Amino acid sequence: MKSSATWITTLAVLAALGLSAAAQNSAPGVKPNFVVFLADDLGWGDLACYGHPAIRTPNLDRFAAQGMRFTQCYAASGVCSPSRSAILTGRTPYRNGVTNWIPDGNALHLRRSEITIATLLRQHGYATCHVGKWHLNGKFNSPAQPQPNDHGFDYWLATQNNAAPSHKDPSNFVRNGTPAGKLEGYSAVLVAEEAADWLKNKRGKEQPFYLQVWTHEPHLPIESDPEFQSLYQTEDEGLKQHHGDVTQLDHAFGVVMKALEELKLAENTFVIFTSDNGPEGRPNKDGQLTQRTRGSTGGLRGRKRDMYEGGIRVPGIVRWPGRVKPGTVSEVPVVGSDIFTTIGAMAGVKLPADRTIDGANLLPVFEGQSLQRAIPLYWRCVLAQGPEMALRDGDWKILADAKLTKFELYNIKADWQEKDNLAAGQPARLEELKRELVEVVAGIRKETAGREGEPDESQPAKKRGRSP
Repeated sequence: MKSSATWITTLAVLAALGLSAAAQNSAPGVKPNFVVFLADDLGWGDLACYGHPAIRTPNLDRFAAQGMRFTQCYAASGVCSPSRSAILTGRTPYRNGVTNWIPDGNALHLRRSEITIATLLRQHGYATCHVGKWHLNGKFNSPAQPQPNDHGFDYWLATQNNAAPSHKDPSNFVRNGTPAGKLEGYSAVLVAEEAADWLKNKRGKEQPFYLQVWTHEPHLPIESDPEFQSLYQTEDEGLKQHHGDVTQLDHAFGVVMKALEELKLAENTFVIFTSDNGPEGRPNKDGQLTQRTRGSTGGLRGRKRDMYEGGIRVPGIVRWPGRVKPGTVSEVPVVGSDIFTTIGAMAGVKLPADRTIDGANLLPVFEGQSLQRAIPLYWRCVLAQGPEMALRDGDWKILADAKLTKFELYNIKADWQEKDNLAAGQPARLEELKRELVEVVAGIRKETAGREGEPDESQPAKKRGRSP
């Protein structure tokens, strides 16, 4: 297990290599654009290009054929808010402080001291936009906590958590601090159309851009356009609603891709599509999913909130014309926090040196090379019904309870459904991963130990005696 100093040194080397690769793959003086498209509660098996036998996702299937599809892409947590914080900061949620999902009005939020990729890119001349679900503060659209504009976004249209009263005709969106009122249509499409309008009419045309499109679909409360429901000939209303919702999400993705094509921006825009965690819903006593929680894990064990693969493994697809070979499939394990580091390298942006960055630079992976990860993949979810922590190093994954006293061990390459707990049969391997897990946890605790003495960020900045 590497020391913290070694991790930081290795990250610096990887970043330097990534910057070199980005420089070689970019036209002189032309900065790449970025789109991060995030679904909500979309399972690893919910797309046709990931093997779903019924759900229709033509736009994402086409996108996968144009780029690289990851078979082992992970969210940074088994629930939404922590995963989102990791995408923005490159740091595991237990470092950046967003340790759980955030109820409306809660004091938990993404701290002002965290540095987001949007902030870094804006400092380097990028236009920045966030549309869709935010869910990184409890006191939404209030000076009591940082809002999207405080974390680097010039323009934003967002909700605190879910679209309300449902995906249909939502009335809780806020645009740049002003309530937008009731919107007519369906959430994902509304969000995508806002993104397309920003691209066409509101951004600085001479600026490179960073665009976040974070939909609510297919998170509850699901409500799908009858046009998309009609594709599924079944009497099961819940199934029709869920499957239609995923197709609704796919259509929204197509709206954004079409805008890039029409504006002749696609060739210089890196796009990544992924999800914030596994699918919602627990099987009933007969082992069946009911109501509208019909998301698929593709056969993986567990679901949303779990530290098993079904709770954290999600779709992950990238397209970067001329840099990522079309139609490729990668088995390299990647995670949401890698987005921060990778985009930073592609843009030639220097990452913060005063904090641990967990995300790895994926540029070598895009070129078909292996990935040397400085810090092992690590997850924690206090809402998990089983093990609360997990760490993966190579093909091996260890799961543990909160007290680090009970452990499970799996070889994910040989046992992707986590059926065979090898903790008793592989004592040496178990001890090795236990040491790694304990060291990662200790490093996080050491880094976050001083937060008790920091100013209360639930108060407005002026009252704290510090500028925003």
